[in-house]
Amino acid sequence: MNTDVFAPWDDPQAKPLIQFRNVTKRFGEFTAIDNLSLDIFEKEFFALLGPSGCGKTTMMRMLAGFETPTEGHIMLGGQDIDPIPPNKRAVNMMFQSYALFPHLSIWENIAFGLRRDNMPKSDLEERVEEMLRLTRLEQFARRKPHQISGGQRQRVALARSLAKAPKLLLLDEPLGALDKKLRQDTQFELMDIQEKTGTTFVIVTHDQEEAMTVASRVAVMDQGKLMQVATPDKIYEYPNSVYVADFIGDVNILEGRASANGDDSYQIDWAEGQAPLTATSANGLSNGQSCHLAIRPEKVTISADRPADAINAVQGKVHDIAYLGNLSTYYVELPNGTIIKAQTANTRRISRRSFTWEDPVWLSWTATAAVLLAS
Repeated sequence: MNTDVFAPWDDPQAKPLIQFRNVTKRFGEFTAIDNLSLDIFEKEFFALLGPSGCGKTTMMRMLAGFETPTEGHIMLGGQDIDPIPPNKRAVNMMFQSYALFPHLSIWENIAFGLRRDNMPKSDLEERVEEMLRLTRLEQFARRKPHQISGGQRQRVALARSLAKAPKLLLLDEPLGALDKKLRQDTQFELMDIQEKTGTTFVIVTHDQEEAMTVASRVAVMDQGKLMQVATPDKIYEYPNSVYVADFIGDVNILEGRASANGDDSYQIDWAEGQAPLTATSANGLSNGQSCHLAIRPEKVTISADRPADAINAVQGKVHDIAYLGNLSTYYVELPNGTIIKAQTANTRRISRRSFTWEDPVWLSWTATAAVLLAS
């Protein structure tokens, strides 16, 4: 087993590379970032995730130096960077549009920033060749941007951003212009390059799958605040709020009232005529407290008969079926109109589907499958 797991955020001795300290950013009356504090560590691939207008791009622009905080400070390597102009920061930003020079070759595009810094010719050539190798663009060095594909242009922009060996690379929706298959391939390339260079990457994205794939940690944002900052698996399995549970992946959310029935175990009364549900939670809830139960569809089992040992079981009928090749999602309507999604892996061909529309079915899940969240 590999014991040296990369998790500097769990080490009280580790010093963050980036520190947001009580940062607020206002544009007139509008507060884009609201008293936000955050630590990002060296060599992290950190994702800022949230809907449009949540403040993620404003955070990135403050790191790059295009905006300054209204209140609070941003530290890079222990130094307050607020007064340092963008071109003097050890930070580089890769834009969504790539912003390549159309009249320069790929080689010259990568060399551009190094020439401006008056890097000696032999070092410059060596550095450009190294970047071409890293991004697998050697055979395109002499071409112009319009002579290569979108995915390759994306790699040129990355090579140019990394050429100056920044401490921190900011990526603003970097894969937005690529089609789905290419996006997925490029995500793995980005991770590979980030690991090889050891540069700290901060990516802004509204694509939850992308954040969950590439990032060592994800910050889920809403209205200028951090809702949860954690590793992708923790955010998925242990969301700290209905907002985070709902924002990441597919989820069923049931409302009810909790009452304790043992150690960390709660009974949830949730719908007229439905048996109470059982869930566990280490966060103490008071009796009668209103709560939400978040259950991932893949943790819900669908069956024709009520499972004998089921702790939580509800009956309904199949209302809709979404077939996604490897998965089928069943939308099951309960007698009170609530719809619960259950997901099963399709191991057999579609003609052998077990349930079809209007079939009566049972849905069941374990006491630990759901996350119990206080409202």
